[in-house]
Amino acid sequence: MPSPFPGMDPYLENTSTWRDLHHSLITYIRDALQPNLRPNYNARIEERVYMVTPPQRFYPDVTLLKMPRALKESRTLSTASPANLREPIELILPKEEQREPFLEIRQRSGEVVAVIEVLSPSNKAHGEGYQQYLRKQNDVLNSQAHLVEIDLLSTGLFATACNVQGARPEDLPPSRYLICISRAQDRNEARFLMYPIRLQEALPAFRIPLKAPDPDVVLNLQAVFEKCYDNGGYADFVNYKEQPPAPLTEEEGTWVKEMILKV
Repeated sequence: MPSPFPGMDPYLENTSTWRDLHHSLITYIRDALQPNLRPNYNARIEERVYMVTPPQRFYPDVTLLKMPRALKESRTLSTASPANLREPIELILPKEEQREPFLEIRQRSGEVVAVIEVLSPSNKAHGEGYQQYLRKQNDVLNSQAHLVEIDLLSTGLFATACNVQGARPEDLPPSRYLICISRAQDRNEARFLMYPIRLQEALPAFRIPLKAPDPDVVLNLQAVFEKCYDNGGYADFVNYKEQPPAPLTEEEGTWVKEMILKV
């Protein structure tokens, strides 16, 4: 069963589904681009790894509890200790390893000509994930590689390069999601190509630049999302009777109710 929405499904912004969707988007974007890239180019999945500590944790994990020391250890206490002395329970909040996949388009020589990022919650929240993402973003902007950023999360900090470099939300038409493209040849003019996306519309097909004089390659993001939704089986467990995890505007809320009635 397809998603009830024409484009991005706001119910999939939930952290319980986002990790799976994020990995699927990266994989299926690679698969969609590959036939049009080869043999001169190749799309490859790469990965960032970093450690975060609570509260900068975005997916369910295990918290470790250490019970009180054995009673025999407490007998070493001075006889002057208060009679009601208790041993604490130690709460251990371990660091969590975050792994974030992204795509690189490389020439056969190995040169990286484009980096494609699908933003995740850790990229858009204060903490190490956000700082590391900005460092990687800055590295790409200071290189000869193009940068393509796909933000399908409606909450959190503005992390795409166009926002970081000074574009304000009020500079764009009202939108919930955003695609931002920085072509290497446009860096001197700080020029960005932006695709603001409303909840009520399909995800766009757009051009991803390669190395001149080779023509751009087109990515149909809506087709990729539909493949993610179908293969992920999200229709089997997403509860559309509840409110979506991210807040809606009044206009979006009314429209979502109309869509859900069709499910």
